[in-house]
Amino acid sequence: MSMQVVEKSVEGLSRVYGVTVPAKDLAEKLEARIAEITPTLRIKGFRPGKVPTAHVRRLYGKGLMSEVLEQTLSETTQKVLNDNNVRPASEPDLKPEGDLAEVIEGKADLAYEIAVDVMPEFEPVDLEKLSLTRPVYEPTDKEVDEAVDELAKQNRTYETKTGKTVKAKEGDMVVIDFIGRIDGEAFEGGTANDVELVLGSGQFIPGFEDQLVGAKPESDVTVKVSFPEDYQAENLKGKAAEFETKVKEVKVPVESKPDDAFAERLGVENLEKLRELIKTNLEQQYAGASRFKLKRALLDQLDEKHDFPLPPKMVEAEFASIWSQVQQDKEAGQLPEDDAKKTDEQLETEYRKIAERRVRLGLVLAEIGRINSVQVTDQELMNAMRQEAMRYGASAQQIFDLLRNNPNAQAQIRAPLFEDKVVDLIVEKAKVKDKKVSKDELMKEEDLPAGYGG
Repeated sequence: MSMQVVEKSVEGLSRVYGVTVPAKDLAEKLEARIAEITPTLRIKGFRPGKVPTAHVRRLYGKGLMSEVLEQTLSETTQKVLNDNNVRPASEPDLKPEGDLAEVIEGKADLAYEIAVDVMPEFEPVDLEKLSLTRPVYEPTDKEVDEAVDELAKQNRTYETKTGKTVKAKEGDMVVIDFIGRIDGEAFEGGTANDVELVLGSGQFIPGFEDQLVGAKPESDVTVKVSFPEDYQAENLKGKAAEFETKVKEVKVPVESKPDDAFAERLGVENLEKLRELIKTNLEQQYAGASRFKLKRALLDQLDEKHDFPLPPKMVEAEFASIWSQVQQDKEAGQLPEDDAKKTDEQLETEYRKIAERRVRLGLVLAEIGRINSVQVTDQELMNAMRQEAMRYGASAQQIFDLLRNNPNAQAQIRAPLFEDKVVDLIVEKAKVKDKKVSKDELMKEEDLPAGYGG
């Protein structure tokens, strides 16, 4: 293909190339495409494979020419990048020049611009020279005991109490029927039978459970409450309602004793096995917190030790994504207290720094991964997609099929897998010292430094 390429501008990491593909080249490609599809066409009035080329051009010319253009843009762009040894940092922007309609009709050359950011050249830090401290904490027997007791509390049973002196107290369960009315009219969703409600659990709207404290079995109570202003059902927000409530039973909690029988009820062989499971679970929780803090310290060091020019388009895209979230939070009144006091100008300066940090770290991790041949295997990607799909319960198969056919969604799932593998590689090569800390110290949520994560 006889295309012309002109380097229009070189500014820092940004490049702009002008590309022209002659109309006659496009016409030749169109003819080849027509010749390719003609034998397969079934058109009324013509024998298979005998449709005249002119007729095919008349019927399908424009559609086929659009296909030819798409393919040409893709092939020529790739060739320009290869010929100029460009390693793109992100998808190139293509901007047609002139009238595309004329190009499709075969009256004009295809002329377009490629704007692309190139990958910065830099040498990642020597991983073996990194020194990191990993905070660690082991669960104690006392903690395991407390977790077993808590589990017994959550799995307690309730038994019905009868007699004239029985009154429901906080922590008891009442079995109730109710009809809710606003201005004397029953409303949709306000009626139910045989509802089990633990008083003090906060399951119902504020004030409802309090008015059932002291109720006796087989009694009637009129519960008067107002729906909260932020209630999810629009038609009930802030409305005063009366619930005609029949208390059918009062049940009191029966504590489950953490013993072998209790463990069996939960589907575990015995209490010892249950303790082991809980201990493993706690260990995993603390290992996750250890890893999080280690990764954070690692990213801080990588950020500190690298300084190189950043591809402007990548920074802009990252900033735009952060900024749209900031604006959404602002409109919903959900900005963190510190941010709410700042002007848009101050916020923009800070969040641009965050965008730069994220891009810098992304490039450093990608380069370390490339040098060390870190790959996410198809199997690992499949497993992660399956895990993601499982979160959607009954629609899991549908979601899995969507992910399998969507390259963008796959790229989003692949990115954190790749990052985790690179972090593991760095931790393996760096000098890592374990430091025993208290549980509070390990689990303490600290303010994240600008641009951490995400």
